[in-house]
Amino acid sequence: MRICMVSDFFYPSIGGVEEHVYNLAQMLLSLGHKIVVLTHAYGDCSGIRYVTHGLKVYYLPIKVCYNQCILPTAVCNVPMLRAVLLRERVEIVHGHSAFSALAHEALMVGSLLGLKTVFTDHSLFGFADLSAALTNNLLEVNLSMVNHAICVSHIGKENTVLRARVAKHRVSVIPNAVDTALFTPDASQRPSNDTINIVVASRLVYRKGIDLLAGVIPRFKNTHNVNFIIVGDGPKRDLLEEIREKTNMQDRVEIVGAVEHVKVRDVLVRGHIFVNTSLTEAYCMAIVEAASCGLQVVSTSVGGIPEVLPKSLILLAEPDIDAIHSAILVAIDRHQKSISSMIRTPASNGHIPSETDRRGMRRQRRKNHSAPDPVSWSQTGCSTPADESSQIEPVLCPYRCNELVETLYNWEDVALRTVRVYDRVLQERAFTISELVNAVYQHGSWFLGFFVVSHFLVRLLDLWRPRSRVEAAQDVARQHS
Repeated sequence: MRICMVSDFFYPSIGGVEEHVYNLAQMLLSLGHKIVVLTHAYGDCSGIRYVTHGLKVYYLPIKVCYNQCILPTAVCNVPMLRAVLLRERVEIVHGHSAFSALAHEALMVGSLLGLKTVFTDHSLFGFADLSAALTNNLLEVNLSMVNHAICVSHIGKENTVLRARVAKHRVSVIPNAVDTALFTPDASQRPSNDTINIVVASRLVYRKGIDLLAGVIPRFKNTHNVNFIIVGDGPKRDLLEEIREKTNMQDRVEIVGAVEHVKVRDVLVRGHIFVNTSLTEAYCMAIVEAASCGLQVVSTSVGGIPEVLPKSLILLAEPDIDAIHSAILVAIDRHQKSISSMIRTPASNGHIPSETDRRGMRRQRRKNHSAPDPVSWSQTGCSTPADESSQIEPVLCPYRCNELVETLYNWEDVALRTVRVYDRVLQERAFTISELVNAVYQHGSWFLGFFVVSHFLVRLLDLWRPRSRVEAAQDVARQHS
């Protein structure tokens, strides 16, 4: 299959959507499919670039309007998008993120060209504020022209079905994944004394609950063996720096700033506890990466987070300062009990596996590739805390956490499930223009004018430069590592 991934969010920008698009594209390439990525230019990064394994990326010369997104004109970029889709002989256009104006425009152009379209929603939205209402209405219009939608969690599917008024059978749930071979534990990087490092890795914005984090940090002012390591950047960084100064915790609160994704693991392995304070999440990649590195995870119980990790790997709390503080204290108590248990009871039947041992176990698990049923988590040796007393049991071995995460989430499984969606939409017939016009009119009559103009622009381009005269791009052989 020939697939075009489209999003405003892609490398060199750093984030969950960027990582998802890149890793999914790489895995689809390894399965033998032809993948190209469309995004806007990032500074000097423009034109056509080839990245790892020959992945072709179009950095289109389009100006960014706000928050890494282009101005949603619905018309101005039609000639450029049509040219790329025809040159690459694309069969399926796959847009990512409801925030991405470029993805929505490419999906519309793909529908007008008779191509099959798929959309992946990575976020949750409300219904009350003005920005959510506008975004939801735009998403409703665009999903009316899309063959199939994908959400990263079941709560995300419910949210998308409600706000976009799309039929449930047209929405699938395919979670994100994590490269457990990259995010591996390394206990030697942790402090050798009784210091406990709490790691936070997220964009420093309101939606990530940084105001809650700013309220939690002062609670540990007098707990001198607890330090914070904060990874990320954003408008709320000034707030955290202010709290650090007011509490005189300059030597205990380290604000690293933005780091490349490949270096996030180097920070995670320094910690014992990972804290996520998000106010809304469809699926949080950060907590999965932290669990894969063997950290205890403390997170707010919002959106799709409760369905991401088993209870043996996460402590959930309400999005409240007191609740988050209490959950962190439970995690600290579990860590201390685990250390005490290790001191009292020497390892008898389990050694810390070497890198060769871990590679062998990983190959065996992939050979027997099957995700465990949630009800069988207790059979894997992971306790499922049912009450407060069980939550203070010693934590799992970091390497056991990594193994469990690998059985739950891997990119090969995500890619295979996505291919099944592609196979399904390829069997569907293409929408006729009358069907598209009727769908747009029913879901957003205000958008009908833009759609009609885009339709006539595509037809004019077909007359001026017929599709048969568009030179096909040459395929470059995939580079094997």
